Amino acid sequence: MEIGDNAVMLNIAEDLRGTIHAALPLLEGITDGDASIPTEPGKWSRKEILGHLLDSAGNNQQKFVRSMERAELDFVGYHQNFWVESQRYNTADWSGLIAFWRAYNLHLAHIIENTDPALLANSITVEDHGTFTLEFIMRDYVEHLKHHLLQILPAGPLSSKFENVYDGEQVANGDE
Repeated sequence: MEIGDNAVMLNIAEDLRGTIHAALPLLEGITDGDASIPTEPGKWSRKEILGHLLDSAGNNQQKFVRSMERAELDFVGYHQNFWVESQRYNTADWSGLIAFWRAYNLHLAHIIENTDPALLANSITVEDHGTFTLEFIMRDYVEHLKHHLLQILPAGPLSSKFENVYDGEQVANGDE
């Protein structure tokens, strides 16, 4: 089987692309001002949730590529609330966040569909949260993305099977 010729990974990549295309016009329909308002008292705003998804994209790109390089990988977790707060996503331009989110996730879909199937069983240990296969990390990434998009777009056409495999301080203010 050649790289990119894996039906499982193609399905995951297409799920990610379909999610992007379904969410994009709905995200673009939210004003910058509305995106700055917390979804609930004490919770992240839509900008902060989308910023968290950008942080997740960056961390997962590292997991994907580094896991392809090594059969076993130890990876550091990240404190999601700190990342969101320190980057001040709530003051960022909403349309810029959307454009970056779209582009980054299309790139991740490209990585996923071109992953050598022989590498899908490679393992990654994320701090004290367990050991997972590369295939699981890729699937989980897409479900995590949909989970948070549902917080931004509760009436949208998305559904998610996301189950948080992390615990403790790693859980985000966005109710991961």
